[in-house]
Amino acid sequence: MPASAMKNTSNDPITLIYAGGTFGSYGRPLAPLSADVFLPTLQQLLTEQDNADHLPKIAWHDNTLIKDSSQLTPLDFVHFYQLLLAAYAQGNRRFVLITGTDTLSYLGAFLAEAFAGSDICVVVTGSMRPLLDSEMLHAYNIDAHSDAWDNLTDSLKLAAAGESGVKIGFGGESWPAQTVQKIHSHDLMAFTGHSRAAYPANSYVRDLPDIRRQHWLDDQQEVVGNITVLAEQARIHALYCLPNDTEVMSNQLLALLSQPPCGIILLGFGAGNVPYSETLAESLELAYQKGHIVVCASQSPFGGVSDSYAAGSWQYDHHVISGGRLTIPAIYARLLWLLLRYDSPARRRQRWLNNVSQAGTTIKKR
Repeated sequence: MPASAMKNTSNDPITLIYAGGTFGSYGRPLAPLSADVFLPTLQQLLTEQDNADHLPKIAWHDNTLIKDSSQLTPLDFVHFYQLLLAAYAQGNRRFVLITGTDTLSYLGAFLAEAFAGSDICVVVTGSMRPLLDSEMLHAYNIDAHSDAWDNLTDSLKLAAAGESGVKIGFGGESWPAQTVQKIHSHDLMAFTGHSRAAYPANSYVRDLPDIRRQHWLDDQQEVVGNITVLAEQARIHALYCLPNDTEVMSNQLLALLSQPPCGIILLGFGAGNVPYSETLAESLELAYQKGHIVVCASQSPFGGVSDSYAAGSWQYDHHVISGGRLTIPAIYARLLWLLLRYDSPARRRQRWLNNVSQAGTTIKKR
């Protein structure tokens, strides 16, 4: 498609993609409605409520992958990346993606990494309660006590504004996807985030010139086939620090090192403190030599990690990368994208460190 065909206007419809989750569940006990039942019902409800809620024009996009979000895999994340990429290449720029809440923050952060440098606008949303009222079986009415309708309409209006980037809209708020985490297992205010976002949020272009957009697309499409193959093999592990003998974590780490290069998240105490042992330090050195990327994150939901304490700073002498203020979903997403996008451990590490350096949060090796 010629670059000139990529230009959008504010009158273009919002592309709506449904991917399953609590949003489309119904009945007793709750279970997902099939797409051929739920989607026509949702279309009808949107048509009926259009005038009252002043909704933007909507275009539906076919999606063959509708499943519980707790079952999503790296290959599924790539499916949504490719689905959006193909639509973006055809001139669509504004999207709303409905998915389940279990991995909503992971998927949103991954899409933010994958579309960095573009001018796409994606709002990811879902709900803690189903859209349809199961007290009135077979009537398919909106549940007045659910958060689903408000989350959807708010997200549609946010996408209509067209601000570039990947955001998560939930509970009347919205945040850059990389900052979002789920903080409650059943409350309607289940997510939180913040607006002090660095890369990839700061890489999005407000109005990308046609030629630059086409160059971006060409670069993505050159590797998209290989990404699918790599997604079948991509592995990211998390090692959770507990008050154990240090041998426990050393053994856990060593057990991973026989695998092909993967991503490993160390979930440290507090500001990223990890119990020191000579064996663990040697294991971290070996992980680096074998091409694994080890990133330190905090078990605390807020604040991130730092090298303020000797109890945590020692690991950065052994090639561990600081997760900074990134959430665990954002760290997972970045590791996954690097594993898929770059073909060598050195390039993956360099890319991460370049991104963090641009954000001004690099922890330097002493």
